[in-house]
Amino acid sequence: MKLDSAPRTLNPAGLAIALVAARFNESIVNQLIEGARATWAHHGGDPASLTLHHVPGAFELPLACEAIAATGRYSAIVALGCVIRGDTPHFDYVAGQAAQGLMNAGLATGVPVIFGVLTVETPAQAEERADPARMNKGGEALEAAIEMACLLRDLERDPDPLRDPELDEDPT
Repeated sequence: MKLDSAPRTLNPAGLAIALVAARFNESIVNQLIEGARATWAHHGGDPASLTLHHVPGAFELPLACEAIAATGRYSAIVALGCVIRGDTPHFDYVAGQAAQGLMNAGLATGVPVIFGVLTVETPAQAEERADPARMNKGGEALEAAIEMACLLRDLERDPDPLRDPELDEDPT
């Protein structure tokens, strides 16, 4: 089920985004990177403000994302990877720990760390989700990064955007 919401305008002006990509399942991850880059360009992002870092696999994404977030250079980070279920429990350990670690990295640093890791049953599912011309999950993750970075930037400017300023006035 998809939630209905008002159309959103994503404005990446002034944002710096880091893509952190796993090399494992590289052909799939490269499509995620391509989708993220195309989406960044589509929304008018400055090419110089989108950087790419590589790590060996999805398990290494959390540490790298936390370290990159701690530099203070980025408005958000997009972790890109692909874990395909096999015949062993390896999938469960890698996918679960990557998800938990990426969430923890964002919470620890206050920088949005977006989970752009495909966790799929088959290579065909990975291909469909990664393909920028089909499901474009790399692009979706990039859009989530822009939206979260803008939200946090807006909250920093006005911590209570729903506050009624008339209530702040002293009635006496």
